[in-house]
Amino acid sequence: MTEAVPPTQTVLLAPTPASWVDYAVAHWRLLLVDHANCEKKAASTALSLMFAYSEDRKLSGALSRLAREELRHFEQVQRIMQTLDVPDVRQKPGRYAAGLRAAMLKTEPARKLDVLLVGALIEARSAERFRLLVPRLPDPLAEFYAALERSEARHFELYLNLAREADESDGGGECARRLAVLAAREAELATAPDRVFRFHSGAPV
Repeated sequence: MTEAVPPTQTVLLAPTPASWVDYAVAHWRLLLVDHANCEKKAASTALSLMFAYSEDRKLSGALSRLAREELRHFEQVQRIMQTLDVPDVRQKPGRYAAGLRAAMLKTEPARKLDVLLVGALIEARSAERFRLLVPRLPDPLAEFYAALERSEARHFELYLNLAREADESDGGGECARRLAVLAAREAELATAPDRVFRFHSGAPV
């Protein structure tokens, strides 16, 4: 029987390079440090959107719940780091998030649509990478990442649904058009050679 393709992978235009997975497994301590940062950034992004679009009550309610969940994930990563004796290290950001932001449109209502689509793509890539890492890592990381894959898949669906609702174009076609553009850029950032290893970096060099 052919395994069903996870919904998160239907928007990703390229798979994570095998070399990234190999490097992440070998450098799981460094991965954990950046993972903790990613959870904080995810919570911060949700809160920023609540302030930017406070008139959208449905969005604010959904992202309030999301921010709390992302912070719980951060706390869980911190506990695992403490258990595995992984120290916190200040890191410079990689190119991934900045590259996606640069591809977004800057004026409203297009910006709102793009920022929600970028959120969906980031969550989709996160779910994909958790899925790839689970068979290669020992517990407690493997068990934790298996649970996070399911969470990221839910977050992907949330952002994608919010983006579809934010599409003000006739027939709702702008969401699909912008998703194609942003997904192409995301695929490039997640696969091209990258000198800085991060949770969302490209192929290590």
